[in-house]
Amino acid sequence: MTRKEDMAALRADTQVHYNCAQAVVVPFGEDMGLTREQAYDLALNFGGGMGCGATCGAVVGAMIVLGGLGQPQEKRLELIRKFRGENGAIDCAALLKAARERGEERKAHCDRMVRQCVEFVCQETGLE
Repeated sequence: MTRKEDMAALRADTQVHYNCAQAVVVPFGEDMGLTREQAYDLALNFGGGMGCGATCGAVVGAMIVLGGLGQPQEKRLELIRKFRGENGAIDCAALLKAARERGEERKAHCDRMVRQCVEFVCQETGLE
């Protein structure tokens, strides 16, 4: 299973809730020397913009993975620039507000944010 397929399966799982950060981190956990459970726990508190509408959990998850894979800090800035350019913001509250205004369902919106971040990490690291 590719990391993108893994992410999609996690987001579709109705038995366990994987927040946006977890859905980005868990597929790359083994690449960082973590078990799936450790990756799940590592990203636990970053969903929902750290639970307060701050930085999108998918973005934070991608930053965790980039750091865990030894990518340079410049990748963080590139991620932020690209994500903000595509979505207009990086804060969960602002992203969700814009999604509501467009009539986009929350889960579909969050799935899209997660997919963008996983694709960015795959592209930057060469991992599929």
